[in-house]
Amino acid sequence: MAKSETCLVNLHYQDGSEGSPSNPAKFKNQDFAQIKADCLHKGELFVDNEFPPNGLSLGDLPDMSSSQESEVKWLRPADLLRERGKKDKPAFCTDGMSRFDFGQGNVGNCWFVSAISALTFQTNLMEQVVPMDQSFVDYAGIFHFRFWWFGKWVDVVIDDNLPTKNKQLLFASSKCGNEFWAPLLEKAYAKLCGSYANLRGWSSSDAFKDFTGGVNQIYYPTEPNAPSCDELWLTLSRATKCKSLICSSTKKDAMANNGLVMRHAYSVTGITEVELNASKVRLVRVMNPWGRREWNGKWSDKSDLWDKVSPEVKKKCFDRDDGEFWMQMEDFCSCFAKVYICCETPNFLDGDLKCQWNCMIYDDSWVAGTSAGGNVKHSTFATNPQYRIRVTVIDKKEPGDKNIVLSLMQKPHQGNRIEIHRHKTTLTIYKIPPGTPQGRLQQDFFQRNRPVKAEKTYSTRRDLIELHSLEPGEYVIIPSTNEPNITADFTLTVYTKTDE
Repeated sequence: MAKSETCLVNLHYQDGSEGSPSNPAKFKNQDFAQIKADCLHKGELFVDNEFPPNGLSLGDLPDMSSSQESEVKWLRPADLLRERGKKDKPAFCTDGMSRFDFGQGNVGNCWFVSAISALTFQTNLMEQVVPMDQSFVDYAGIFHFRFWWFGKWVDVVIDDNLPTKNKQLLFASSKCGNEFWAPLLEKAYAKLCGSYANLRGWSSSDAFKDFTGGVNQIYYPTEPNAPSCDELWLTLSRATKCKSLICSSTKKDAMANNGLVMRHAYSVTGITEVELNASKVRLVRVMNPWGRREWNGKWSDKSDLWDKVSPEVKKKCFDRDDGEFWMQMEDFCSCFAKVYICCETPNFLDGDLKCQWNCMIYDDSWVAGTSAGGNVKHSTFATNPQYRIRVTVIDKKEPGDKNIVLSLMQKPHQGNRIEIHRHKTTLTIYKIPPGTPQGRLQQDFFQRNRPVKAEKTYSTRRDLIELHSLEPGEYVIIPSTNEPNITADFTLTVYTKTDE
């Protein structure tokens, strides 16, 4: 867990149990250590039959015809370097992991590459996802990576056959020609999701969740009733202090003449304040995963505003075409439609950065005819899964502070995210009067009492997040689908502030 002033207590698993960070479950029942030992003993290179080096693993790429797919060659790193005429030996990681190590490939997954860029800032999280004891020494053509997958950590094994075309990697590429950790990480994530094609069109918040299992929140700066620039700046300030992962995406009608790419994901790599004419200017540092095409407005790399600040401050401007640039906060808010923030804990959401949180994760199901009661208007509502919790007294540090955060994730049936059929879901919360017997609450309870928190609309989001400020007492949380008799699996995460 990343070092910070935040603490999570009462996690749903004991460290060392299967699915914990130190003992991830074996994805597809593949044991990395055993497979590698067998390959070394036999003198063979691993070929992964669960994610074979062929079109099945590529998936249905809309921009690639059958004839183009036939031109794809799957090459191991040493073979790729040899075809390029390079004498360098392949390396897993040459000099630490940096946001400047890699770039986006041909598939539309800028969201994923931006998420990796954000991940490189958090060393502890990075080393949880990317085991650093890997190299091309004792080489058996096998690597592994770790992801948080619907309530538990999983270890994903891959072979190192990578899809190429014309001697170039088809997807994520390394800017250091012989370093391969980034394309191998991307391949492991593609396997987790079912294929490379399944990496198209998702958001950075999806990858953030799978990198951390943390709390995701999306902000919409350009929407009506959006947080003000001042409020979003405070949130970004708290998020960076809590070592969060942050990305942003532009609007579909982003202006081409400002250097930004429309409907494109960027990493947020830092914030700072500089002094200009005796006033403070708030700046956000942003990075394009392409490694080029930068913002050309105020405070861009070539902006003359940098000549009006001290030489020490000016060093923060990277005067090179590396895809990273600074923007004034007001421009950032007007140009980016979404800002994605993810942290291991909910502390970035309010001003109480030193509090502790209880965290409980429940894997459960709605089963038609048994525990799929539909929304509160249905007479079967009480058959839905029920979770009784207790909220304790927490002094608010700032207006708007929350003391409970809920996350409801629908789980896929076939083991990859693209196959999930997202049903309309919501979370309803009732306060339980003192003296109410323990156990499940019956339908008459819900008929007599009104919910303290109930959304009027149901959501199809992969990760439904709700933040609330509740009075001390006992509550029951009811996750439900809109219609009854729908069978689906879900993961419910409940964070409650504690004064312990």
